[in-house]
Amino acid sequence: MKFGTMAIVGCPNVGKSTLVNTLVKQKIAIVSNKPQTTRSRILGVAHFPEGQLALLDTPGLHRAWHRLNKRMVRAALDTVHEADLLAVMVDGRRMPGTGDRIVIQQIFSMPDRPQNMPIFLLVNKVDVISKPKVLPVIDAYQSLGDWAEIIPLSAKTGINVDRLRELVFARFSDQDGGAYADDFVTDQSLRRLAAETIREKVLEQTQAELPYAVAVNIDEFLEQGKLFSIAASILVERSGQKAIVIGKGGARLKEIGTAARLDLEKEMGVKVFLDIHVKVEEAWRDNESLLVDLGY
Repeated sequence: MKFGTMAIVGCPNVGKSTLVNTLVKQKIAIVSNKPQTTRSRILGVAHFPEGQLALLDTPGLHRAWHRLNKRMVRAALDTVHEADLLAVMVDGRRMPGTGDRIVIQQIFSMPDRPQNMPIFLLVNKVDVISKPKVLPVIDAYQSLGDWAEIIPLSAKTGINVDRLRELVFARFSDQDGGAYADDFVTDQSLRRLAAETIREKVLEQTQAELPYAVAVNIDEFLEQGKLFSIAASILVERSGQKAIVIGKGGARLKEIGTAARLDLEKEMGVKVFLDIHVKVEEAWRDNESLLVDLGY
């Protein structure tokens, strides 16, 4: 049986969380089309006949303006030291941009990165582009790093994901057993899952300015047999943002709550009572104690 850990890094919104969910075959990380959806390192364990693959999903690497963003970037870079193999993911629909080049340079120039660590390049989203268009993108990235493998794939549809799995396990050694129990999937607590699911629904329902300014705090989490009673606060930075989340007559907040409850009931396998409120916490992204309370 083989076991190893792969960390996935890259710019925001390139599909890292989608790939982790696909490999684990369970939704453990929220996804959206908004940048900076993932804010902390998430462990997912995929179980295959050949062994266990521990996956580290990371926040997108970006220029950090707030304490929250600095913590996100640090969390992403720190995963390199936990991994046996590193995967840099890029969006195959576009040529390398400034952000992509900075990420690649950061990774290859890390002074404390193990020099024998294989680094894969994952060119994602090839399901929405033709092969003639993706080949120049691969060529452009090829010269930017000393890649152990370059794999075009689609995290969403599964194109070439089996090939990635094959190449990853080829780099791992045989062991007596895996590092995790056969039924272990993630280190995310149910409280964390609830908070992130609610935030995902806020991202789905709101526009560009809110993804960066929204957080979710679980105020109460009670397990009562097969009923989970959850009280949560959606935090925003301004009263205008609060009005956006609540919507006319509370309609948007109701939609967010209903969608989150249905998802949580599906994932947890229990009935969920969800009580959500919206609070204004000015400059919460730079509030050290609040960031700790929020798990960042």
